[in-house]
Formats: sequence, structure tokens, C-alpha cells
Amino acid sequence: MKDDAKTLIYVTRDIERALGKTPSERYYIVSNKTKYAETIGQKYPDFVTLIESPDGKLLGTTDLLGHEITKKLITRLSHPRILVFKNTLRVESVIKSNSWHTVNPPSSLAEKVENKLSQLRWLGTLGTKYLPSHTAKIAKEIKWRNDPIVIQWAHGHTGDGTVLVRTPAELYSLQEKFPIRMARLSTYISGPSFTVNVVAAKNRILMSNVSYQITGLAPFTDNEFSTIGNDWALPKKILRDADMKSIQTIVNDIGTKLHGEGWRGLFGIDFIQDEKSKKIFLIEINARQPASTTFESFLQEKARKAGVPGMTTFEAHIMALNGDDINDSLIAITDGAQIIQRVTKSIQGVFDDVPDSLQSAGFHVVSYENSEPNSDLLRIQSESGIMEDHGRLNKKGMEVMETIKSSRFNIEV
Repeated sequence: MKDDAKTLIYVTRDIERALGKTPSERYYIVSNKTKYAETIGQKYPDFVTLIESPDGKLLGTTDLLGHEITKKLITRLSHPRILVFKNTLRVESVIKSNSWHTVNPPSSLAEKVENKLSQLRWLGTLGTKYLPSHTAKIAKEIKWRNDPIVIQWAHGHTGDGTVLVRTPAELYSLQEKFPIRMARLSTYISGPSFTVNVVAAKNRILMSNVSYQITGLAPFTDNEFSTIGNDWALPKKILRDADMKSIQTIVNDIGTKLHGEGWRGLFGIDFIQDEKSKKIFLIEINARQPASTTFESFLQEKARKAGVPGMTTFEAHIMALNGDDINDSLIAITDGAQIIQRVTKSIQGVFDDVPDSLQSAGFHVVSYENSEPNSDLLRIQSESGIMEDHGRLNKKGMEVMETIKSSRFNIEV
């Protein structure tokens, strides 16, 4: 190959994360060998490399990078660049030890922004301006003030690091388990949450489509704070123009700060709207490619074929990582949704009839071979919205729920 200057190799534990772009001689994918991944590999055998672990467990990004198969692939190209879903110090160490190059922003910046404690220092006055009322304390020093409080540890994933404490007994139990662990305390706000994917390019900040964040619904998860999906149709029904302007302002301020520190590519911002005051608060910054990017880009591609101008979020992500200016806007979408069935206390795995039933009902289904609590089992995608209102599924959403309930699961008794 003559010019590999912009050849990317996306190395990822879950292949779905990389499917916002068609594999090609400029875009390779390395991932675990799973049933779903094999369907992709069969379509693009020259550009998709699947690795099978000897013990049957899925390999993490670091192990995939260090695998001999990956090394041989990278050696074939003269100037390949590595792309990962989320950069970490371990990932960077493997890349550096092999004298490779990654296009991801530094892991040190990602850690500073995502860590719930260092994030407060990083945000500075923006935290005071946009976050719910908050402070940071060692767990044993937290005092009960007769109101629910949200306690967050430094790290969490899809809500696992967040605990809502409603009673003194719940607080004391937490303090007994983690007496000297540092925590972020926030005023509890009740209301719908939203998320938006944002791209920091060389010349500008691009805000994509706001989606309603589906959170904590049974039987999809056991955790009331777990994000289990997105609905791009609901925001236009429940958000006012003033709310959208508030979101845009926060995105611009956070994006400008990240951009100024050298961030390029995707990151995500989560919001919550107080059900009483209707004020929009910042609740999370995800310094990585959000998991919703791939399906949002699919919906955008569908809209483009119908005549909507612009580029997909994933296309913008790649251009930004390549250091290119972006002059096009992102494609606007107003419909579509996805919901995730996670590993729960009762649902440990999925039999083949589950995705088959859902696909027969008109949904696209991505299956995962995970076993860790609250990890993904199924990603169920719809080209139309599945939410009627905040916390309430519509007819199509109920169809997903009923199909899951009537299907055969590996249920722990």
C-alpha cells in the first residue's frame, strides 16, 4: 500500500463500537471472535480481524493490542495509526512499547475529565455554574441532612459508581463498607436525563443530536442509575427551545475547555432536567467515544439517503482524530431508539431465540457474550422511538419488553 498515512486500525473488545464506518483499506477493525462479529468478518474478510481467546473469555483492548495476530496486521502497514474506544494508561503503554501511534487523546486528559473527583477541579467555575450543588468528602465524614443525596465514587460505568442514599441507614451501611473512600456528594435532582455526542475538531465544536437517556428500567437492568439506551424521538416532545439553548450553552463551554487542552474527536455530555424548576444541569462528561455513536451514525446515514445534508457523527469523529478541519454540519435526526438488556441477577445469558424473536418483530439486534453484572447482553435498535414519556415505554417499547419476557433466557434460580 503506497500511502498509509491515514490508515486506522480500530482495536475494540466489542466490534459494534467500530461499525460507524465501513471497513476498508483505510479502516481496519480488530476485535474478539463472537457470533455477531463473525457476521461482520464474513462481509469484510480483508479488513476485519477476529481473535479467539484460548479460554473462551473475551479479550480486553490491551490484550487484543498485544496479541501476535494484531502485531502481524500492524506490521503489514507502513504508517498505521491505532484507534480505541477508550484510551487508558495500559493501552498507551502497549502502543508505546511497540513504537506505534494512537490518534486518541491522551489518557491522562481523559482520566482528569472523567474521574468524578478530579473533574470538579478541572471544571472549576463551570462546575459551580452547571453541576447540581455538590461537595467532596471522605465517606465516614458525610453527615445525614434529612434529604436524599447522590454519592459518586471516583470511577464508575453506566451508573455503577453512583448511589442514591435515601435514609440514614443506607448512609451508615455505605460508610461501614468504604469508610475512607473519597466521594462526591450532590443534591438529588429528580427528572428526565438526556445525552449528546460532541466532536471537538481542529477548527470547531460540533454538537450532535440530543437523545433522551433511558435509565434504570426493569427487566433491562437491576441498577436504577444504569443507562440502558437512547431515544432520539422523545426530546422534541418534552424539551422546550429554552432547554435546548441551555444544553447548547453547556456543550459549547465544556467543548471549548476540552478543545483548549488538546482534545480531538468524540466525547459525551449527560444532563438532567429538574422536574420542578425545569432547569438543565450537567451531570456527566464521558471523555471517550459514547456507545450510542454507532447507531446514531446509522440513523444519520439513513436520513442522508432521504436527502438530509451533512455528515455522520462517526465520520466527524474520524476527521477530527485525523486533524482535519470540519466545515459540514452533523446530520439532524428526529427519530430512532435503542435499548440494552444487561446482565442482571436473574438474567445471566441469552438463548438464540431472543434475538431471533426481536428481529422477526422488526428490530435490529446486536448480541454480546458478556457475563459480568450489568454488562451488555443485547443491544436492541429501532428506527422509530420507543418512549412515550419520561420513564414510560410506548407501544413499540412495550413490544420489546414483552418479547424479552416471553423469550427463553438463561435464568439463575
